[in-house]
Amino acid sequence: VQLQASGGGLVQAGGSLRLSCAASGRTFSSYAMGWFRQAPGKERELVTAISWSGGSTYYAGSVKGRFTISRDNAKNTVYLLMNSLKPEDTAVYYCAEGNSFEGVVTLGGVGMDYWGKGTQVTVSS
Repeated sequence: VQLQASGGGLVQAGGSLRLSCAASGRTFSSYAMGWFRQAPGKERELVTAISWSGGSTYYAGSVKGRFTISRDNAKNTVYLLMNSLKPEDTAVYYCAEGNSFEGVVTLGGVGMDYWGKGTQVTVSS
């Protein structure tokens, strides 16, 4: 399985970015997906997750109402739309694939089977 994240960059506070993660190697539509982030000196955290069908989503409290996760199973791609970005959103963002949505939400990174390389998001004040 390969996961390729893209779309990161430098944006001013209040701006928006859309991250994409293209998957290959197994049946994408059968698995839950998550976006994680890790800021310098901090632990990796689960930002958001989506079930295989897209019918269930989870958001960390710090991003709820600003970030939106979605997926297109026909394109084997999961997206993260980030609005109203804040300097504290600055981090390396990783997409990951897991067997179950519940496992992703309850276990976080431990519940993921595969990881993509990260994409840097930098929000300037």
